[in-house]
Amino acid sequence: EVQLVESGGGLVQPGGSLRLSCVASGFTFSGNAMHWVRQAPGKGLEWVSGINSDGGYPHYADSVKGRFTISRDDARNTLYLQLNSLKTEDTAKYYCAKDSTGRVRGQGTQVTVSS
Repeated sequence: EVQLVESGGGLVQPGGSLRLSCVASGFTFSGNAMHWVRQAPGKGLEWVSGINSDGGYPHYADSVKGRFTISRDDARNTLYLQLNSLKTEDTAKYYCAKDSTGRVRGQGTQVTVSS
């Protein structure tokens, strides 16, 4: 059974930083591209970032480019997302996912950016 468990969210002021983690199990993590998606209150799922199975080609939505960094540690079956220079519009529940649509995703971790 695929399991994706996110952590690291919280309440942060605008301009602050957070590091999200996602521990994966139930499939061959190292063989899969992985993604982060998010859902803001009252909105649909939005793709945020992805990374290839070999750790190459990190790519980002325009709204987060230059502020967020995706990475992975295959020895720990863990996906990361470093969030810097956070804005109020980054407030959302963040999910790691096996696909860019978020069809297979974890339970999510809440990120709230507010002063």
